[in-house]
Amino acid sequence: MAGTDKTRATPSGDAPVVVLVNPQLGENIGTAIRAMANFGLSELRIVNPRDGWPNEKAVSAASGADWIIAHTRIFDRLEEALFDRNYVYATTARPRGMVKEVLTPEQAGSDMRRRIDRGEKPGILFGRERWGLSNDEISLADVIVTAPVDPAFASLNIAQAVLLVGYEWYKGLAVTLGQETPELPALLGPGLQMADTRPATKEELFGFFAHLEGELDEAGFFKTPEKKPGMVRNIRNLFTRTELTEQEVRSLRGMVASLVRAHLRKGKSRQQ
Repeated sequence: MAGTDKTRATPSGDAPVVVLVNPQLGENIGTAIRAMANFGLSELRIVNPRDGWPNEKAVSAASGADWIIAHTRIFDRLEEALFDRNYVYATTARPRGMVKEVLTPEQAGSDMRRRIDRGEKPGILFGRERWGLSNDEISLADVIVTAPVDPAFASLNIAQAVLLVGYEWYKGLAVTLGQETPELPALLGPGLQMADTRPATKEELFGFFAHLEGELDEAGFFKTPEKKPGMVRNIRNLFTRTELTEQEVRSLRGMVASLVRAHLRKGKSRQQ
């Protein structure tokens, strides 16, 4: 499928385990699995899924994240799903009145990476679609993860919650942006992308200035000698701010040359 490369899935031992507690609908499990795959979360454990497992609707909604579905483990009790974990994060939007540290997803992602680097095995709990995790379930976790959401509408569905926490976990590991294609490599980072070109050198830029200013002078653009220096500075500042590429400088010089040629042709035709 477009946007996937199953050969590069993150090994489960290098990422937190995702634990869905009593999820209701197969579609929601599937979209959560798809969100996991987006951000290198490859091991899923489901506690007491209402509609059983395997689930055809989950498979369809997962959009090809088959390696996660194939290794999903089912548990009757939450405690059993956490036996081999060293540290557990419980996601919730509601205050619980517990003496327990609360982290943002960004803080939790950084903490997960640190713990995995020193050999720990973290897990992330996500609750039911309608009312999340119970207080008893949250009491089994070491820390609460709560996102800065609009208090007027704070609820996230399972896939949104997994995507949010997964992104914050994975962004500190990612070395590229987006996906590699047969034509182009993945982006190395944000910022201006210059495919098949490079920033213009000052020599190229100054050559363009000389070309443009010479033609403007010939066309009578600079109305008086007194105003010309200020007008030239404004023109140069305009193009300097744009950080032109080598290709763009060549294109601009081509435009100026074409306009001059067209003007000369018109002049000759009027004379004939």
